[in-house]
Amino acid sequence: MPSPVAVTCGDPAGIGPDLVLSLADTLPGEPLVIIGDRQVLDARATQLGGKVSLHDWQPGQPLPTEGLTVWHTPAGAPVIAGQPDPATAPGTLAMLKRAAQGCLDGTFAAMVTAPVAKNVICDGADPTFTGHTEFLAEQAGVDRVVMMLTASPGGKPLRVALVSTHLPLSQVPAAITPDALTRTLTILRDDLVGKYRIAEPRILVLGLNPHAGEGGHLGREELDVIIPTLERLRDQGMDLTGPVPADTAFQPHLLNEHDAVLAMYHDQGLPVLKYAGFGEAINITLGLPFIRTSVDHGTAFDLAGTGQASAGSLIAATRLALELAAQ
Repeated sequence: MPSPVAVTCGDPAGIGPDLVLSLADTLPGEPLVIIGDRQVLDARATQLGGKVSLHDWQPGQPLPTEGLTVWHTPAGAPVIAGQPDPATAPGTLAMLKRAAQGCLDGTFAAMVTAPVAKNVICDGADPTFTGHTEFLAEQAGVDRVVMMLTASPGGKPLRVALVSTHLPLSQVPAAITPDALTRTLTILRDDLVGKYRIAEPRILVLGLNPHAGEGGHLGREELDVIIPTLERLRDQGMDLTGPVPADTAFQPHLLNEHDAVLAMYHDQGLPVLKYAGFGEAINITLGLPFIRTSVDHGTAFDLAGTGQASAGSLIAATRLALELAAQ
């Protein structure tokens, strides 16, 4: 691998530092650079009753062969586990910018993100912040990215991508446009080919309305937008099924016949995926000029520093980033 993978620590008062510390034992010897506050990591390791060897690092330096390699990025304020503080928000954004810029300039081969708290960043640094996905798109200078979560219940990958992400439900229908659907499916198809090495991806597309609109009786979005767009994209060579009703789409025989599912909105597809693999699922941002994976959960402030937080999702996300980067 030409470059290491960056792992950001997330909100310093959340479980991110706890999870990152676990990588020393679960992925020893892997080319990882932790981006976060070294003092926070030291204090959290002590609070958890363990000892992790932390090594300071700067771009251009060789990676140590043991412990965790840390590119120190100050939190900006004293940190108490479980007590979020908006004063740390600028430090959190600086951490994300450092990782994204490193991916863009070749310092890093990929980035993995521990969870942040949107409300903390909005209150302390950027009131327009809506999440990692949108922030990284802005950093990379791309105007559309796609959020996709993956899990492997029973060993077979389940991939669910979204047309719209963090929107109020009342705004979703207006967001399902021919352009949005076309660009989302194009990014999804291209990254399944380019990042996952699936030569001819098969995509199962959900309808927006109950029963996929019931022929227009339960909404016209399928007739007016989704069906015409899918027909046009099929004519261009995409392998698409749908729109299918969301309540019957996640059947084993349908999933086995497809490489990914496209849901119209956040809570249409993700509850099924998280039920199937919560704590082990991975969030990957498609459409970026670099690889970015993340956890499937939030900051869990109540668990920070207790030793009760599961690192399964971060470990899975890091393994996937290493795998995709190696390709």
